[in-house]
Amino acid sequence: MGQSLSTADDATATLCNSMRQNVAMDVHVVDGTYELFRQHFGATAGGTRTPGEFDATTGVLASTIQLLADGATHVGVASDHTIESFRNELFDGYKDGSGMPPELAMQIPVMEDALVALGVTVWPMVEFEADDALASAAVVANADDRVGQVLIVTPDKDLGQCVVGDRVVQFDRRKGLFINESGVNEKFGVGPSSIADWLALVGDTADGIPGLPGWGAKSTSSVLSRYGHLEDIPDEAGRWDVPGLRGAAKLATTLAERRDDAMLFRTLATLITDVEVGSVDDWKWNGPTDEFSAICERIGAQHLLARVERLQP
Repeated sequence: MGQSLSTADDATATLCNSMRQNVAMDVHVVDGTYELFRQHFGATAGGTRTPGEFDATTGVLASTIQLLADGATHVGVASDHTIESFRNELFDGYKDGSGMPPELAMQIPVMEDALVALGVTVWPMVEFEADDALASAAVVANADDRVGQVLIVTPDKDLGQCVVGDRVVQFDRRKGLFINESGVNEKFGVGPSSIADWLALVGDTADGIPGLPGWGAKSTSSVLSRYGHLEDIPDEAGRWDVPGLRGAAKLATTLAERRDDAMLFRTLATLITDVEVGSVDDWKWNGPTDEFSAICERIGAQHLLARVERLQP
């Protein structure tokens, strides 16, 4: 009897271990550059105080620790180590670092070092952009059968092109809002596969993409919901099948005259999905490194040490 009980116990333990291993895990890929901006400008909102030298970095660390406290297990953070990328070589008007406050630019490498010390995977982008790393990580995670859901932690509209059904979604932590594929359609009037085309026509001031004159959000959504992509939109308005669209002739003329510009703008808006980001297993959080205490002391964030101690996996 004792032997049979032992065998049963072993079988039960094996089953439980197998069940634990098969539990779907969620993956969080975070826009670190956006988080740094959010923490900096959130601290300065209202002009009531001047933020400390490393307040934005401390805010990103605290926000990431809270993400872990909320149950995140596999986390990667992408950052724009240098603000410029290969896109600046394609278009002179593309965003550069000129609009970034120097006190914020100085904190980018500090934030990266602090997150690495926390034990979080960091993708510091030089040739590419943080959004490219997020898009690439989303592709890797989506292809992993063990992953239940991929959460792209940023509200940036560029990342809408990476959303897949309910499996790969955007997560706006500030608003507590999850945006799935239906949400992308509701917000833009087109699906994820047409987001880069939409941005090419409407423009994206945050990235320095001017768009085409006269192409507003509503008209663009109407045309792309019918044709999907720039190359499928006829040059002549008379060939358009978009009922109720106002100013079709002018829009068609502008597109016909500036189609090359539109195609370039779409290239700028299209995220790269093969940046080297490792595998999902690489992104598992296993606790802070030995350097975490020292870096917290350096940036004046010693109060975070106790919070991380309580989270040790």
